Amino acid sequence: MPEPLARARDAAVSGRAEWLRHFAVYLEPRVIAVLFLGFSSGLPLALTGATLAAWLTDARIDLTVIGFFALVGTPYSVKFLWAPLIDRLRLPLMSRVFGRRRGWLLSVQVLLAAAVVALALCNPADSPWLVASLALAVSFLSASQDIVVDAFRIESLEDRQQGAGAAVYIGGYRIAMLASGAGALVLAQYYGWPLSYLAMAALLAIGMVTVLVSREPDANAERQAEDERRALEFARLAGGDGQSPLRAAGRWLYGAVVAPFLEFLTRPAAAAILLFVLLYKFGDALAGTMTTPFILKIGFTKEQLAEIAKVYGFGATMLGVFLGGYLIRAIGILKGLWICGILQALSNLMFAVQAWYGDNSLVLIMTISAENLAGGMGTAAFVAYLSALCNVAYTATQYALLSSFMAAGRTFMSSPAGWLVEHLDWAGAWVWITGTAPPDDVALQVNWIGFFVFTTVAALPGLAMLLWLMRKGLDPSPDRRAKSETID
Repeated sequence: MPEPLARARDAAVSGRAEWLRHFAVYLEPRVIAVLFLGFSSGLPLALTGATLAAWLTDARIDLTVIGFFALVGTPYSVKFLWAPLIDRLRLPLMSRVFGRRRGWLLSVQVLLAAAVVALALCNPADSPWLVASLALAVSFLSASQDIVVDAFRIESLEDRQQGAGAAVYIGGYRIAMLASGAGALVLAQYYGWPLSYLAMAALLAIGMVTVLVSREPDANAERQAEDERRALEFARLAGGDGQSPLRAAGRWLYGAVVAPFLEFLTRPAAAAILLFVLLYKFGDALAGTMTTPFILKIGFTKEQLAEIAKVYGFGATMLGVFLGGYLIRAIGILKGLWICGILQALSNLMFAVQAWYGDNSLVLIMTISAENLAGGMGTAAFVAYLSALCNVAYTATQYALLSSFMAAGRTFMSSPAGWLVEHLDWAGAWVWITGTAPPDDVALQVNWIGFFVFTTVAALPGLAMLLWLMRKGLDPSPDRRAKSETID
């Protein structure tokens, strides 16, 4: 064989082997365990959200009351408040038998399943306040489970597995939301709501079995050493190392609550990192807030939206999260975030194309697929980034803080989306660009086109912050071990 052809063949074989090596990480036991834990985390979300709203509607509960039921999801936004307790407290029996993380996980999962069973045995028409209380309990326990699962995931995976772990976690989460959303609705249609919720409670056993067959993360020894160092350092700063109950409580509170935030906020460019966390998915969230109203207002039915979103959207999301995980594994976190961020921004322009074509099903399939593919890739990369930011001495607390910060920013900053559609002078922008007024029959399209172009522009500050972080070399991935710096 001629030498150039032989070199080309060897390069092709080497490239194929490298590609297979990157994807082989998805078959490793620890990564597979994260897939099932992601399923356990995602399952309760719809049971206190859209699925519960459907049950309340069937029970002929007043719409105003149904609206207020959305407040039962509050624990997801404020879980960082009790994350330090879960991060530090050891359960007397369970932690001794199973370890700190596994002990907490099993305890919370058992209580969560019991709460879902209790919810299944209620009748919203007869006891709406009881249903609300139990739904709040499910939400609180589910948010608590998320705290421990996130810590377990980050601590049990090696650095090379973090991208794949983030991808399979999101994949499991999405599959669970499909099960507790569409699956629960189908079961309720044929067998009634109580049996539907009992079936969802039974599915929580998947997470329990996963915890039982997994081993406790190795990071606990480092965390305990860091706990002792922080306690001694605080005792020195407080003026002694006495063993009085007050001093002991002060040392514990410092290590559990103050130290995790202090460790993060004293890092180089901590404020810039938090600003990036706030902005990275801003354009995506702004567009996502108006996606469903937009599709319905341009002429599609709810059935069409559901069918296309379920078939093409779910498939594209799953492909996206795995491609995002592969990308992080292949080129690193910050470069992967850059590529995924650009794709996220460009996918918003597909909605502008959809606005121009109107109720064209083929274009909607392309739009939903592009948006979900890019969104899945971006989410996988972003979760891997947030995971890598966490010091393993404070994993649960710091990840709860970052994810709550991201969720709060996404919620509050995207809330003006409807106002932007209705009140900004997009027709004036059309005149400024083209020199002519838009025809009456395309005025609606111009409004939506302008909005989705704006959401693409809104993604640029996050990309600019990412570029700054890349130029400063602030890559979080090389070392997630407990730091040993002193407190000044």
